[in-house]
Order: sequence, then structure tokens, then C-alpha cells
Amino acid sequence: MPVPQPAAEERGEQILSVFGTAFGELLAADPAAFRVKFRKMAGSAFAFYRGSACLFYADLEQEQHGGPFLDECTSRVWIHGDLHAENFGTYLDANGRLVFNVNDFDEAYVGPFTWDVKRLAASLALIGYAKALGDDQITELVRIFAAAYRERIHALATGTRSDEAQPFTLDTADGPLLAALRVARALTRFGLLDSMTEVRDFERRFTPGGGTIDLDAATRYKVLDAFGAYLETLPEASRARPDTHRVKDVVGRRGIGIGSAGLPSYNILLEGNSDALENDVVIYMKQGQTPAVSRHLTDPAVRGYFRHEGHRTVISQRALQAHADPWLGWTELDGAGQLVAEVSPYAVDLDWSDIDDPQEIAAVVADLGRAVAAMHAAADDESGHSLVPFSTERAIDAAISADETGFPELLVDFAHTYGARARADHQIFVDLFRNGRVPGL
Repeated sequence: MPVPQPAAEERGEQILSVFGTAFGELLAADPAAFRVKFRKMAGSAFAFYRGSACLFYADLEQEQHGGPFLDECTSRVWIHGDLHAENFGTYLDANGRLVFNVNDFDEAYVGPFTWDVKRLAASLALIGYAKALGDDQITELVRIFAAAYRERIHALATGTRSDEAQPFTLDTADGPLLAALRVARALTRFGLLDSMTEVRDFERRFTPGGGTIDLDAATRYKVLDAFGAYLETLPEASRARPDTHRVKDVVGRRGIGIGSAGLPSYNILLEGNSDALENDVVIYMKQGQTPAVSRHLTDPAVRGYFRHEGHRTVISQRALQAHADPWLGWTELDGAGQLVAEVSPYAVDLDWSDIDDPQEIAAVVADLGRAVAAMHAAADDESGHSLVPFSTERAIDAAISADETGFPELLVDFAHTYGARARADHQIFVDLFRNGRVPGL
């Protein structure tokens, strides 16, 4: 049996330390959920990367007080916090329009914009490697992403092209993005309800089993009390129909996914906008989690802005996502901040499994660059929040304009370097996990 190299041994200890800080409390509370999470992370280098944002930001911490393209403004913008190539998909916006955009804002915060684009670039290197693309092809993909991001930021900053502000919809998207939107359009609220509920005694209720947890009377009362407080956080337009706020049923759930392991959550079934049973709405209430990036950014103004992690998640998503889910709000339960949103019947994630043609991959990557730029531009002095009191797109545009050739080079170098590190870290993690080295498991 080969003797582990000192570098791998040292990196393994660092991984365990970072994971202990990020996951320790939740892991201790629900080891079974983390066994599932870690087995999913063990499946591939990309799955490991998805589940280890905490490690990524621990590695980037040295950039907190500087770095290329970062100044007083560009180091303090709304960022997604876990931007990788699989965190994109469809949603139905507040105007009833199907949109393809960035999704999953659980890790959103205020920090350097380069941390978002670097995380996305490294994920492209991992996807490219998994699809057996050569280093030159991966370099070209990252350059395409950088160019598309830069072009759209410039267009939004200067107002030179009004069409650059258009989101990806059924009318404007093509390729795999359009395919995802068409799949979403074919989905129905009834289909979602049929998968989660049943009609008993002429009323709709959650179907027993399938991961649901029956609640005792005391817990149910606390959840309903938290639901009442949540209603006060909804936009005025969402409170116009109080008849849609009648609760029909409540069940518990426990997250076991890569991002939600160990987090307690609840599904709440609400009366729809009519007596028809197919119009009922399912929302979820989930405990907010400490974003990985926040452990490496110490600005007290940012920390003090948020009441709790549920509030942070909602405010960040509203800032970063134009026309966000009208059910999006926050509350508290047992002293912990909660995120509340609809379980959408129209959510379809970007599926990379069938995107294999290099030209098609390149076209998708360019669209992702444009989507990321639009997301960063949405969250600034016009978003209604005082944390970022300036035009994000103009600040980023000015920073990149100072070194047009350096921006893509920065992302290319980082993508290759960190992609290789993530692949090596994945193997180290697998060996730690399979040999019982993860404390608590």
C-alpha cells in the first residue's frame, strides 16, 4: 500500500478542519444526512466542488483586502456565493413569465465580484475535464465565458444596447436554455400537487411517507405561528389575496441534499386562488444557513444589516434576481432564521449530461456569462438596499476596462489551477471518508 504523500496528508487535515467549522453542528445533529451528502460529494470531482464552497472560500481568503480588479466598490457587491455551472435553471417570475437564470441563492452575500466569476470558471474546468475536453478547449470555454460576461457588463454599464437587458425567456433563449424553458412550460401545478399530495375527505392533504415527517401539536403550532410572521414580510402585492393564505396541511422534512444536509424544513399546503383543488400552493420553510463566504469577510456593516440567515437569503435573492418569487419571505422558528418560498412546479435545472458537442457547450457557456453579468448588474443602488449604494455594472466595467486582457487571463489561470486542486481534493476527501477519518461519521 503506497504511503500518503505529505502534501496530501496536510491538505487532508485542512479539509477536515474547514469542514468541521462549516458543518460541525449540523453533522453532530444529523450524521445520517451528512453520510448521504458526503457520498454524493464522493461521486465526482464536480459534486465535491458543489458541496465544498466553504473550502473554496478558505482558499480565497487572502484576497479579502485586495486582488486584481478589486477596489472599494468591486470588492463589496452582491454576489451569489456558490456560482457554478449547475446553479442555473428556470423559474416563473412575479410577472408570470418563465425565465432562465441563476438559481439557488442560499449562499448569497456581499463581497468581491471576482469570487463569483472565479468559482464559475473553475466549475467550467471541472465540467470540461469530465467531458474529456483538452486543456486548450477548456481555456477557450473560460475565455468565452469571460468575454460574454465582460461584453454584457459593458453594455449594461453604458446603455449602448437595450437588448442586452433582456432576460432569457421563451422568446429570447435558444439551445439547451430554450429546451429547459420548454420543459418547464409543459409542467403543471397539478402535476406537482399530484406528486406530493392526495385528496382525502374532499380536501387536499400531503401524502404520508416519501420523506415527510408528521408533526406533533406543539411543533405544528410553532410552524403556523412562524408562518403568520412570514406573511408580514411578503411584498404588498403578495398580500392582496388573504384567502390564499389559508393553511390546509403542514409536514416536516429533513434535507439530505448536497446543500441542505441536516437542515430542518417544513412543507406547508395553502389554499389556492379559488376553490378548485388544482390551484393549491405548496411553500417550504427552511432554516437559513451561514453562507460560506461570510466566514472570510468581516465587514461589520454587512454583518449588521441582516437580522438572521433567513432574512439574508431573501434580501440577497431579491437584490440579485429581478422579479423574484412572490412567495419569497422570511421568518423565525425556535430562534433560527427561516427562508420561505414556493415549491415551484416550473423549476427545471440546466442538465449538462446531454450537452457534449463543443460548439453547443461554448454557446451555453456564453449565455451563462451573460446571465451572471445581468445578475451582478441587478443588485446595486437601484435594488432598494443601502448595502451597495452605487451602480455595480459601472464599477465592474471600470475595473475590467483598466486591464481588458488581464481579466480573461485571470480566469483562465484560476480555472486550470483550481480545477486541478479540486480534482486532487476530491480524491483526498474520498480517502478520508472511506477510511473513517471524518469526525462524527
